[in-house]
Amino acid sequence: MSPDDEERDDAFHPLGEEWQDGLEEALEETEYDSELGMEMARDAMRVTEGDLSEEAFYDRYHEDVVEEFGEDDRPMGEDIEADGANGRLEGTLSRFGLDGESRRDVMKKMGGAGAVGLGAWGTTTGGGGGSEGSLAQESEEHDDGDESGTQWGMALDLEHCDGCLSCVVACAEEHDWDQGANWMYILDFEDDTPGEANNRLIRPCQHCSDAPCEKVCPTTARHTRASDGLVLTDYDVCIGCRYCQVACPYGVNYFQWEEPEVDADELDEDHVYDERGRPVGSRGPRGVMEKCTFCATRQDGSKGEELVGSTACEDACPPEVIQFGNMNNPNSDPQRYIDNTAKSRTLVRTAGNVPSPEDVEESLQGEDEDLDAVVGAVEDLDEETIALLKAIDILSEDDQLESEENSTLVEQETTAIELVEILEDHGLDLEDEEVLVELELAEEPGEDEEFEGPSENLAQERLDAFAGATESTFKLLDNIGTDPNVVYLGNEPGPDAEQVPGPVSYEDVGQTNNRKTVLEDGTVKFDGLSL
Repeated sequence: MSPDDEERDDAFHPLGEEWQDGLEEALEETEYDSELGMEMARDAMRVTEGDLSEEAFYDRYHEDVVEEFGEDDRPMGEDIEADGANGRLEGTLSRFGLDGESRRDVMKKMGGAGAVGLGAWGTTTGGGGGSEGSLAQESEEHDDGDESGTQWGMALDLEHCDGCLSCVVACAEEHDWDQGANWMYILDFEDDTPGEANNRLIRPCQHCSDAPCEKVCPTTARHTRASDGLVLTDYDVCIGCRYCQVACPYGVNYFQWEEPEVDADELDEDHVYDERGRPVGSRGPRGVMEKCTFCATRQDGSKGEELVGSTACEDACPPEVIQFGNMNNPNSDPQRYIDNTAKSRTLVRTAGNVPSPEDVEESLQGEDEDLDAVVGAVEDLDEETIALLKAIDILSEDDQLESEENSTLVEQETTAIELVEILEDHGLDLEDEEVLVELELAEEPGEDEEFEGPSENLAQERLDAFAGATESTFKLLDNIGTDPNVVYLGNEPGPDAEQVPGPVSYEDVGQTNNRKTVLEDGTVKFDGLSL
């Protein structure tokens, strides 16, 4: 090996020294160089933190990786070599007397250095030319899309999670992973930090935009899918070196030690192979790494178009605290939930309790138009519910009801607005001063003052009072630069948070916690996080 000469603290992993020691012991049980794996993981996190360049990281370990694995297909390699080739080409053009703008024009027309045989310009590459459709090219295409492309992610409402473990059970049933290889995990903790209440943490894979686990994979098995930013594992390419497990700051990777409990012939191919034909879904075969996939094959539409933009854990969550969708779309479920948590919580809590539009129309036939008559005529439609529906209507904007993917919150908000329209069509004037003041959605005007109509501020206050507005959001270990695509609403675990048993045990729901010995001694803290 050839690590740099800097003195570094032995403990580098965000989950703490005990966790790091366990990972090193696990690496030593493989046929691969454990010291190389640990050093690469350390430096991969330095790359995401901005302390080390991708080029320096690639160069530092290139020879060692080739010697250990016979190849070095880390995705940054092709980009680095292409950049170097482009630099050599630009230098050659400069020697021919072309100015900067002319050089850029020539290179653009030629498609860059990769489009020509560099021997024609008297230069050579450093080896390892890329092939069409490579993962490096895919990643570049995804990056070029910037905020306009799809980036699947989640908003997780910790304040309303009840710890029922339905998400864990649903994930196991959807993906057939072995007992204890929990792709979704729920951690309860107590926090003595002033102002913090007891809380829990939902922990799937964070599907980082800059994933250190990908940086250490020598075979491109761990990769970021260009079409939607999902960080996946190609089971056919994975060699089980477990370097990704060490480099993951969140502890979400699992190694398939034995033959899986569910045979391969019992798996649905449409749920194993994604739209590119790569095996990235369901449980992995023996000897490979596996983790949460954000239900990648659902996002491809192979399980039905109605499931695109959803995950098994989200579908199974009774309080609907898991909101999945395109993080680049402001109207997606997670972004809507983050943008106005009280409104989203109100939609979730009232959706199963309000009558259907058809039932309301039928119940109102022949009834009077005033508020009391409407409340008396329609079962499950009291004055508070009408006030909440009208508050949602006041705060709604037409462009908010457009979404690129299936959006439960959009459907729920559309229904709420439809109910308001039905009441108004019946004759209940929800713009009337007296009605709005009674519903606490407008200020009663003083003498010689004109009525100003419904108040957005009062509408928001009504929703806040009903469902609560979160005071904080956070991303796990956001300071290390991985740019995770999971946003949490609620309390971030403090440095002295202590893990405690949850309201429902894994045994209660037929699951297994194979990490119990680690978790019992651990905490949920960021200076020694144990998950």
